[in-house]
Amino acid sequence: MTEQRWVWGEGLATISAEGTVLDTWFPQPAVGRAPQLSGPWEPAETLERLAVDDPRRGVTSEAVRVEIDLDAAPASTSDAYLRLHALSHLLVRPNELNLEGIFGHLPNVAWTTAGPMHPDEYDRRRPELLRAGVQIQSLDKFPRLLDYVMPAGVRIGDASRVRLGAHLSPGTTVMHEGFVNFNAGTLGASMIEGRISQGVVVGDGTDIGGGASIMGTLSGGGTHKVAIGARALLGANAGIGISLGDDCVVEAGLYVTAGSKIVLADEPATADAARPTVKGAELSGVPGILFRRNSLSGAIEAVRRRGVGVTLNEALHA
Repeated sequence: MTEQRWVWGEGLATISAEGTVLDTWFPQPAVGRAPQLSGPWEPAETLERLAVDDPRRGVTSEAVRVEIDLDAAPASTSDAYLRLHALSHLLVRPNELNLEGIFGHLPNVAWTTAGPMHPDEYDRRRPELLRAGVQIQSLDKFPRLLDYVMPAGVRIGDASRVRLGAHLSPGTTVMHEGFVNFNAGTLGASMIEGRISQGVVVGDGTDIGGGASIMGTLSGGGTHKVAIGARALLGANAGIGISLGDDCVVEAGLYVTAGSKIVLADEPATADAARPTVKGAELSGVPGILFRRNSLSGAIEAVRRRGVGVTLNEALHA
């Protein structure tokens, strides 16, 4: 096993009064094995200073040192959080680490303006918390990315729409209605105005239009993890359940799945036969295709495109 398949970090775990580890923050996770210690581990001074109790939320904080094998399944809550940090710190790309069973290690948490709480504890302390100005923002297994990681060279219009574990490369813009799940994200400068589901990766220079949707594998989807190539365009309110190659375009409002019947519009029709038709799965990942709907027949068509695809506004993504 090479050192590149390991990640380690020193962090701060939040623990509820009944002993549930609610989260763990790793300020500077690193690739490789954890350095060997000559004696008992002593946390950094900054972690020691932050490891204090918060009586308002009924939680304590504890400094931890964690090392994970990226090929092994998560083994604890802190282990799971280090995996999410590794993705968001760009130490590993989506789908390149083992996340099997991660939900079982992530408790449901009341994410408040003062930090994480056990949901039962928040419900019990609600009047006092509200009087103190502490509000609940969400009830979920995953926190917001920006509460743990500040990605370099990235713009995010609404922090609540990007989860910890999102992989956002420099130059990425996530507009207010965009959404990026954990173990998903961008491999270069991209415009995200639609939804990037778990497991989906988006190539450099690609535009995911407003309201666009990409099929994931978590709930009711298939097993194919969608990848979108470079300089592609997924039009407004469009959607895909297949991968797109480089320089592809899906016109606005069109949803293309693996089972969609698609007419190869570039192929000539003959007196004896219409243009050939294929399933969407046969065009998955093929570069340089325009997917459109014929305005007269309603059929989905695939047309070969020449040259490069979309060009993003360089000033916007600088």
